[in-house]
Amino acid sequence: MDNSKNKTRQIWDTRNSRIFTPCMETHVSFKEIFSVTLILFSVIDIIGSIPFIILIRQREGRIHAEKATLISAVLMVGFLFLGLSILKLFGLDVASFAVAGSIVIFIVAMEMILGITLIKDDPDAKGTGSVVPLAFPLIAGAGTLTTILSLRAVYHEVNVLIGILLNLVIVYGVLRSSSWLERVIGKSGFAVLRRVFGVILLAIAVKIFKTNAL
Repeated sequence: MDNSKNKTRQIWDTRNSRIFTPCMETHVSFKEIFSVTLILFSVIDIIGSIPFIILIRQREGRIHAEKATLISAVLMVGFLFLGLSILKLFGLDVASFAVAGSIVIFIVAMEMILGITLIKDDPDAKGTGSVVPLAFPLIAGAGTLTTILSLRAVYHEVNVLIGILLNLVIVYGVLRSSSWLERVIGKSGFAVLRRVFGVILLAIAVKIFKTNAL
């Protein structure tokens, strides 16, 4: 018997530049889901963003957890399937997108370190802080979106999608708990954490900029 008949037919996926078998199209791998979830959790770093979430809550009066999570979900899931096409539509590349996101992160970091307000709130548009800069670029920022594109080239789309959804559940839980977290941390603890994580955010912004612009 021809050995080729005993082997699963391999198909070359030009979109992802990888070889996969037909059964992988609907295959759910818990190992892949676990890997994707951990990678995105590290990149999003919602725990490390708690001081900034509290800062937004103090400025806005409340955190619109549902709105921030929904917009983040639209950006992340949309970028998973349409990311490259959207960027090409506007004549952009991933590097340019990442640099733009790094500039916004830089401004946010300076706010946290210096205790100043650079991103002015529109008095007629309360709650916008839950969109910018919370949903973008803090949660679904350039780092997260470019990571999603990278994961799409390595793991199957369904597993990346599940990993995104699991992270969004964690994000929603943290956002909903912002008032409780503020009470637990306290004003003095918040002041220290805000500056510490501001420096970390600043370093992330510089790294993204250096990687994609230099």
